[in-house]
Amino acid sequence: MVLILLSSLWLVVVVWLIRRAAAQNGALIRVAPRSAPAAGGAPAVAVIVPARDEAANIEPCLRSLMLQHYPALEILAIDDASSDATPEILERLAAEDARIRVLSAPALPPGWKGKVHACWVAAQAVRAEVPWLCFLDADMRAHPLAIASAVSAALEGGIDLLTLAPRHELGSFAERLILPCGLYLLGFTQDLRRVQAPDSTQVVATGQFILVTRRAYADAGGHAAVSGEICEDVELARALKRRGHRVLMQDGSDILSTRMYTGWGTLWPGIAKNLTDMLGGRTRTLMTAAVAVALSWAAVLLPLADGLGCAAGQRDACWALAPALTASAAAFGLHLAGAVHFGIPFWYGLLFPLGYSAGALIALDSVRWRLRRRVAWKGRVYQ
Repeated sequence: MVLILLSSLWLVVVVWLIRRAAAQNGALIRVAPRSAPAAGGAPAVAVIVPARDEAANIEPCLRSLMLQHYPALEILAIDDASSDATPEILERLAAEDARIRVLSAPALPPGWKGKVHACWVAAQAVRAEVPWLCFLDADMRAHPLAIASAVSAALEGGIDLLTLAPRHELGSFAERLILPCGLYLLGFTQDLRRVQAPDSTQVVATGQFILVTRRAYADAGGHAAVSGEICEDVELARALKRRGHRVLMQDGSDILSTRMYTGWGTLWPGIAKNLTDMLGGRTRTLMTAAVAVALSWAAVLLPLADGLGCAAGQRDACWALAPALTASAAAFGLHLAGAVHFGIPFWYGLLFPLGYSAGALIALDSVRWRLRRRVAWKGRVYQ
């Protein structure tokens, strides 16, 4: 009887998770490429790209901006005390395109985070008559109509801060194992429709691409208002929403792509520094990690236990095998579909219990960093 109850409960949980993930998938409006506006009808946009040790990324990023079909565009690339060839690459590209201005971030003030400070410094350097600011990470690649499409979507929707989720390109084993599971986990734990409702105090945002009106940015205090935050993107969006501005995330996978990490060496610390904040604190992070590991391995262990029991002549185990196999097949099918969606070998979808287990270890490390009250990233240690 216990096996029947467990297997039936497992089926109910899987059905609920798949329905929830499907609902999240349809919650974001997809921004399709749109034709560039005429020269006289396009509001000016300043694209700000903070860069610290981004020699491998900064040139493809800026070249994708140089190809934008947008008539009123300026690009501010700000070097944040890089120790690699980033400054030289910026200067070379600026010599090719007069729209690119290269800035250098001054020494980091006490209490500030590096990216936040670089964005704030660059925002202050934008010409006063420019009404839109766009913050873009250096690991992003933009479709030639990305800026035009984002501006059109923001204007048509009356959006003061538009943040776009990009398409993820996954190259290494670590990325392919962890990131699909991480994105599924966000889909399971978030209710995007409720979070994005105007009357909700919650927000969802990604600092990879943020388009914001200059007026709303200034009204909320800009990046200076979130100077000490690790998840500055979410806190900036929250600051605007508290002031009554319309904040919205949409699906930018048709016009933006990114490869955030290149392997364990960048993926582990990159996720660990933000994960505790993303999941709502230390307790929720630990609980979420534990549940994710338990459920993912249930997909393997429950049918196995039922099958062994049935083979041993236990009638209850034989009855339990049907719901357990159905649920586990659905769980594996969901992750196989995810592998296809991300364009990676399908068999990565079979490894999801390992993915959630490795993610749980990253979660533990993230909590450890918070307990030590310090976070390390790109050669800096933040208290």
